[in-house]
Amino acid sequence: MDQNQAFLRALRAALRGRTVSWTGAGPDKGPDSPETWGRLLRMASVHNVLPMVYEAVWPCPAFSAVPEPVRAQCKGEVIHMVARQVSSTARFLQLYRALCAGGVEPVVVKGLICRSLYPQPDHRPSSDEDLLVPPDRFAACHALLLQNGLRVMNPQTDPDTAFEVSYLDPRTGFYLEVHKSLFEPGSGAVGDFNACFEDCFSRAVWQTVEGVSVRTLAPQDHLLYLILHAFKHFIHSGFGIRQICDIILMAEANGPAIDWAELLRRCESLHAAVFAASVFKIGTEHLGFDRTAAGYSAAWQTIPVDAGPMLRDILSGGVYGAADSDRQHSSTITLNAVEAARTGGKSSVLQSVFPARSQLVGRYPVLKKWPVLLPAVWADRLFHYGKELARGGGQGAAQSVSIGRQRVDLMRYYKIIR
Repeated sequence: MDQNQAFLRALRAALRGRTVSWTGAGPDKGPDSPETWGRLLRMASVHNVLPMVYEAVWPCPAFSAVPEPVRAQCKGEVIHMVARQVSSTARFLQLYRALCAGGVEPVVVKGLICRSLYPQPDHRPSSDEDLLVPPDRFAACHALLLQNGLRVMNPQTDPDTAFEVSYLDPRTGFYLEVHKSLFEPGSGAVGDFNACFEDCFSRAVWQTVEGVSVRTLAPQDHLLYLILHAFKHFIHSGFGIRQICDIILMAEANGPAIDWAELLRRCESLHAAVFAASVFKIGTEHLGFDRTAAGYSAAWQTIPVDAGPMLRDILSGGVYGAADSDRQHSSTITLNAVEAARTGGKSSVLQSVFPARSQLVGRYPVLKKWPVLLPAVWADRLFHYGKELARGGGQGAAQSVSIGRQRVDLMRYYKIIR
């Protein structure tokens, strides 16, 4: 059994609160060598699901093939990750109570809500937490967060104009993002996704998590958002297997509340139907997606898809496609291609080297206030990229272009670019 098969089987078991039964011999022997075990554990770490995978594999007899120092290191890392998640969740809920007491009732998206779907929530790590607030409530939310010890991460961020603001608790390292909209309004690739959520605040529901009542998206909105959030990352540099886990667990937990016909209509209108059907196919074939519990409709099941290329892209890319810098740099190529397809424009490698302002404001907030600084931002990007090329022997540029072109072909394959 290679590391990809083993990784997916272990993750599937973890999603159901089970362990694998690999014996090291016979048809269910598990990874075939200590080296394969090492690659499996590294893959779990890259995809930020190490605690889940570790819990699924450590009791099986075959795990004894892993050298003791590696097992000890892995266990220590898992304990650290879980403890950090417990601390982060407690801090987030403390802040959320303070916001509600101050008259702000933000909508919680992704992290906390997704974790609550897992058998062991704190074994599904979150790098941050996300809140959604109406633009007219942002100033009050911002003031309350500062009063409670948080600081704006990027001093160049203008909270009044940014569509999202990142905060850090310097004492604990807790990281929070507050959004005024779920997708960047000025993005030619995903800005129109916000139209799907125009009335999401009126549809929001309350849910109790760890004894605290939090406001979150209605199930239909949340499932669509998770799909489109994965879609957004797919057209940049990629998304990780954990996002598929979140999507299928959200669908299973809320089956009766999901209007699958409406979900399909929305996805088709955004050229995301084949993408989403492939996500659910990966979930079905590799992660035990319970289509009956989810009420997954026949119309979705009849969409012809081959999820193999997407799965290979996911496994090689890691969380948000951040497995290597060449792949991250390739994101401007895929993003330009998708924007061009949506707007009727043209895409080229030159446009990827000198992207439009709309593609850079997230990384360079200064452009929101001073658009004339775009040439300086281009120069800064080229300077830092040149330093990376020098360290890598100058091969990065060609590799990034190659990866970008391959992934543009993937966009065409999944009908995102037509």
